[in-house]
Amino acid sequence: MKVRTLITVLSMAIAASTYAQQSIGIKLENMDQSVKPGTDFYRYACGSWMKNNPLGPEYARFGSFDIVAEENNKRIREIIEGLSAQDNKRGSLAQKIGDLYALRMDSVRLNKDGVKPVLADLRRIKKVKTTAQLIDLINKFNVESVSFGELWSSGVGADMMNSKENLLSIQQDGFGIERDYYVNDDAANKSILESYKKHIVNMFELTGEKKAEAEKKMANVLKIETRMAFAGKSNTDLRDPASNYHKMSYTEFKSRFSGFDWDGYFGALGYTDIDFIDVGQPESLEEALKVLRDTDVEVLKDWMQWNVLSNAGGMLSDAMYEEVFDFYGRKMRGAKQPQPRWKRSVSSVNGILGEAVGQLYVEKYFPAANKERMLQLVKNLQKALGERIDAQEWMSDSTKAAAHRKLDAFDIKIGYPDKWRDYSNLDIDPKKSLYENYKAIGRWAHKDMLDRKWKKPVDPTEWFMTPQTVNAYYNPTTNEICFPAGILQYPFFDMEADDAFNYGAIGVVIGHEMSHGFDDQGRQFDKDGNFRDWWAAGDGDKYNARAQVIKDFFSGIKVLPDLNGNGDLCCGENLGDHGGLKFAFTAFKNALKQNPLPVKNNLTPEQRFFLAYAGVWAQNITEAEIRRRTNSDPHSLGEWRVNGALPLIDSWYDAFGIKEGDPLYVAPDKRVKIW
Repeated sequence: MKVRTLITVLSMAIAASTYAQQSIGIKLENMDQSVKPGTDFYRYACGSWMKNNPLGPEYARFGSFDIVAEENNKRIREIIEGLSAQDNKRGSLAQKIGDLYALRMDSVRLNKDGVKPVLADLRRIKKVKTTAQLIDLINKFNVESVSFGELWSSGVGADMMNSKENLLSIQQDGFGIERDYYVNDDAANKSILESYKKHIVNMFELTGEKKAEAEKKMANVLKIETRMAFAGKSNTDLRDPASNYHKMSYTEFKSRFSGFDWDGYFGALGYTDIDFIDVGQPESLEEALKVLRDTDVEVLKDWMQWNVLSNAGGMLSDAMYEEVFDFYGRKMRGAKQPQPRWKRSVSSVNGILGEAVGQLYVEKYFPAANKERMLQLVKNLQKALGERIDAQEWMSDSTKAAAHRKLDAFDIKIGYPDKWRDYSNLDIDPKKSLYENYKAIGRWAHKDMLDRKWKKPVDPTEWFMTPQTVNAYYNPTTNEICFPAGILQYPFFDMEADDAFNYGAIGVVIGHEMSHGFDDQGRQFDKDGNFRDWWAAGDGDKYNARAQVIKDFFSGIKVLPDLNGNGDLCCGENLGDHGGLKFAFTAFKNALKQNPLPVKNNLTPEQRFFLAYAGVWAQNITEAEIRRRTNSDPHSLGEWRVNGALPLIDSWYDAFGIKEGDPLYVAPDKRVKIW
């Protein structure tokens, strides 16, 4: 599944007199007009915003998304604290939301309990004598939902070759931080890995271990995690659906990956009567089994203790949380101080009771009537995408016909789900510690997943984001585009602004999500969500050659003096931006035919379209976060979603008169020629 960016809407049937009264949406005070558009469009469009919105101490990156998220957090906080202040009936949604928030907010209790809540589980691991006993304890922990990482991860999701049915799968795991930090030996990665080692030592010391013992445990943890990292695939390699799918019968699976009690393992998780299983990365699973076979049990125990402790860190004392933040926030990302407790608490409640909170959110902030208005804009973008398909000379007629069928089959989800998740069996007990409650939440979540998915067909109504989420996504196996209510705010959408602004901002985002259905990954899935080559002979090769242009272009960008962009990792998202810009601009020009817009503030409608797009990506970011995201995030950095994406769009050159010799100029034959 892909998690992407936004959406909202504007009615296309507004009278011309209303258009004359609309604002341009563009805030001129955010621009730096001393910079020429062809020199640095990002700073031309967003330079003053960047100067006026410096990074706060809790942020490693702060941008337009964060502004909307901040506003949403305030709204959600008001909802949650209102519930928390009430005398709620035990078992009600209000009680669950309010008490979970209160448990998170109770610093006095958390600090009084300290690390005690997790010590019992650490002692259980310490008492183990053999590897067989350790595996038995892993099975018990799975039943009890003790949060800990394993050498692999398992779950249930749509079978990409039979998208209407769910399939059990195993994926690579076993390393505590991004794989690149273990396998790449440049100075920046080495520095993070050294900080990670110190973090492990510090965490064990906070549980009462002596420094020498903590250092021994750290060394044992790194032995295992490094082996798993070298056996795993890179984030770029994981983007290839075909090479990360290996479906086999359960009998074949147990024969191929023998020497482990799979029946006991899966039985503890509740997976009974298994017929088929998908092994995403067989080499990683083979290495995991070798680790279990050839590693001393004392080393395995230290690794298992670390996984329990690492996952529990945020649920314990302030001292423990400060250590967690010091590594993941300060060292890895460059943030200076943690978010205030209320924000972390809101995030926790959102993560666990998201749809319950979302139901209250949309009742207050998103009228149901908005769905219809949003659907109209989506339909206009669908029409534009269809026009772009028809205009491509490199696509054969049969491929175009199949592409239209896929486009017409898009499942469009807007605002909030038609049916809400059932939390009736979840128990939040205010008398128990936060850690114990999280274990109960884990048990409920796994049981809930089994009830909804195991041995059942895929539920096409399921949402993979909550309504209050500031984001959007395309999911290839259901061929759906989803736009939660939480994103429907400025600068993504402005009801008072004209078409130039709304098509340039939210329109491009809608087009971006649609484009994912036809990006280098999404194009490999048909209209029903099945992984299948529906392209006419030769058309796929033509597409790949055009996609290679965008890979090479972004790989050539210097994001830091010693670091290039990762065009292969970011290919899908960059193709999403490229397609989104093309589709939205086509839809915008269609709208102008019926409702022409004037020049305002010396800006043409076309110029305002591209300025609105750039404003979505305004942000400031630390150097550490630039490095982290370049290695791990499939999205390009905000600056390059503007200065990298726009120079590949012909209409941008026309709008601003960009000429050869301008720093951002890209020769026409070097631009992307897909849509």
